[in-house]
Amino acid sequence: MKTVYDIYQMLEKKNVILAFQGVMTSELLTSILQIMETKMDRLEETPKIKKKVFNILVECLQNLYHHIDLDEIDDGNREENSSLFMIAKTNNMYTITTGNYMKNAEVENLENKLGLINSMSSEELKTYYKEVLIQGTMSEKGTAGLGMIDIARKSGKSLEFNFLEINKDLTFFSLSVKIAD
Repeated sequence: MKTVYDIYQMLEKKNVILAFQGVMTSELLTSILQIMETKMDRLEETPKIKKKVFNILVECLQNLYHHIDLDEIDDGNREENSSLFMIAKTNNMYTITTGNYMKNAEVENLENKLGLINSMSSEELKTYYKEVLIQGTMSEKGTAGLGMIDIARKSGKSLEFNFLEINKDLTFFSLSVKIAD
């Protein structure tokens, strides 16, 4: 039971107000959004910060939901289908952190895209968003690639990310987004 207490202490120290580890489903996504709406109401957040956090949260959770390769893992090990989500609040800053497995073959493309997004000013991000929207190409997963651009635009901050190679096939991708008034 000491381990449970250690986890509790770590979550308290990091000011985590909600954390989840497991497979992201559409029902769970909806539940998390409802829980966060209630928590932000209790924290008496301004409508501006609630909207900002909620919009970025939706994008982050949809990324977790859309980018899990349930059908592609056939070795019986479902750990790769699992994802991590945490939201913390310190002073006037929310931090949304996500983590999920991805194929090694997809890392370079995502890393380049995130680097490009982080190198852009807010005006350049707005233009880039419109360009991607107009191109309208959909990925195999049914997404247009606007999520990360939108997250960066709405947060107004650089996206913090990391890739940790797990084995010859999989990498664990983590993303951290900071949100302030």
